[in-house]
Amino acid sequence: MRRYIAFLRGININGKNKVPMVELKKEFEKLGFGEVKTYLNSGNVSFLSKKGDIKQFTEQIETMIKRQFVLDIPVFVISREELVDILNNAPNWWGNENKEIYDNLIFIMPPVTFEEVCSEIGEPKKGLERIKNYKEVIFWSFNRKDYQKTNWWSKTAGADIRSKLTVRTANTVKKIVKYN
Repeated sequence: MRRYIAFLRGININGKNKVPMVELKKEFEKLGFGEVKTYLNSGNVSFLSKKGDIKQFTEQIETMIKRQFVLDIPVFVISREELVDILNNAPNWWGNENKEIYDNLIFIMPPVTFEEVCSEIGEPKKGLERIKNYKEVIFWSFNRKDYQKTNWWSKTAGADIRSKLTVRTANTVKKIVKYN
């Protein structure tokens, strides 16, 4: 059995796309996944499975959400081992507990690439934000007090790109790895 993490894009935000975590957990179990756990109310689900086809997991979960909750929600699935590898390759400026900096991990939904994301969003503003890609994620940090001046803040939630990305804070990702 292998542990996987599913990150659901844009649920339970400001009263929109409501998905109760208790019900979501039950639906994951109905799909045959074991030891299903949810973290926070924002669509972080870990589960065990014998099979290892990420694309199949993603399709099963997206279909279940559409059927059960009548929502078209993009899902990013990754193995726990892969997520650990990503965190082990974080740049030294990311996730270091500096309270003035806000650290995020952007998961790029396949088949979208880092190059396509950067082409759509543009370069980060020097001195205000930093990015570094590794595999299918982007480490992104910015100064909390100047977030509105950054290039990536508003654009990562923009209509054209939002279905291609899902974002989690460094603390959230680290806790998911630690407790799973």
